[in-house]
Amino acid sequence: MSTKTDTKKSTKKSDAGFTADEKAAMKARVQELKAEARAGKDRAEGEKAVLAAIAQMKDATDRSMGKRIHEIVTAAAPSLMPKTWYGMPAYANADGKVICFFQAASKFGVRYATFGFQPDALLDDGNMWAASFALIKLTAAEEAKIIALVKKSLS
Repeated sequence: MSTKTDTKKSTKKSDAGFTADEKAAMKARVQELKAEARAGKDRAEGEKAVLAAIAQMKDATDRSMGKRIHEIVTAAAPSLMPKTWYGMPAYANADGKVICFFQAASKFGVRYATFGFQPDALLDDGNMWAASFALIKLTAAEEAKIIALVKKSLS
């Protein structure tokens, strides 16, 4: 009987159910929780962590968008605390709840980056509303939409 070597890419499911990338994101989240407990609500530490996460992004387009998203969110909603969330830039309210986040396309090898909102974001619009958005490029139009959504998420 021959043995089969595992040659699966990190984006394919392993026998345990999680990809290597998913496992890495979970490990990053555990480290983030420990760091948050040590740092408390230290804005400078959060900013440092977000900028480090952006610098570590594999793709130049992701890094550029991550940096611009960071600038947009911190200007539009200075009350939100920058932090990392599963290794990606995120922004939390005073209670520490993530309101919005940026996920690089290269994080999971997909064709677009994502800018998304968590349930504590106040985006309710009737019985259905968008909670995340695919981003391929940031132009003035997308930036204006992000600013409006971030402001709305806090109202």
